[in-house]
Amino acid sequence: MKVQQIIEHFSTLPMASFNTIAPGTSLILAPHSDDESLGCAGLIATAVQHDRPPVVVIVSDGSASHPASHAWPPERLALCRQEESRNAAAVLGLAVDRLLFLGLRDSAVPSAGIVFENVVQKLRLLVRQYNFQNIFVPWRHDPHCDHVAVWSMGQRLKALQPELRILSYPVWGLTLPPEKNIEEALPTGWRLDIKCFLSHKRNAILEYRSQMGLVVEDDPNGFVLPEYLLEKMLQPYEIFMTS
Repeated sequence: MKVQQIIEHFSTLPMASFNTIAPGTSLILAPHSDDESLGCAGLIATAVQHDRPPVVVIVSDGSASHPASHAWPPERLALCRQEESRNAAAVLGLAVDRLLFLGLRDSAVPSAGIVFENVVQKLRLLVRQYNFQNIFVPWRHDPHCDHVAVWSMGQRLKALQPELRILSYPVWGLTLPPEKNIEEALPTGWRLDIKCFLSHKRNAILEYRSQMGLVVEDDPNGFVLPEYLLEKMLQPYEIFMTS
């Protein structure tokens, strides 16, 4: 099926209440610092409003966005991105103790093997500790290896604990070439109305100054969040897929 058909279908998914999409408690897995705000900021703010704040786990250290910088080596950049994540969480009303960092190397998050299984076991302990019912992961067709790896973690958790609800949120998948063919039936799921939190979402994303080209000055080819992605993410709804 062509990407254009699937993306057009996203806008026709039914609107649903927060309680329908995320009954109970939720764990949000973000491949990098900023993915949680790009894909789920409205959900996070809504959950906080409902007095059911999620736990957000940032899987990678985010250190690969500016590889040519000397002033911002990976260790320093990783600390910067953690601080940006805390600032973004504060914008959304999420307490700092609900934000966890696994620190896996950016662009090298495993999708199988010993490290992968160790991470899954850590996440499983979190599931038991907080009695999570919902796990939010990136869409399997997001075109980044770390996003695919984190999706795989969700699938592995589901295999170990079939009672878990796994929902996917798209980020970079929304920017795939419309003519591209992918092996995907029309997904099922919902849209969450986030109009009342859209400004919060925008402000949370803006906290990622390093990803806006406002921090690192010695890597002209470093990553900058493109406007075409921000335009797609700053819609009055967020998309959550069950298949």
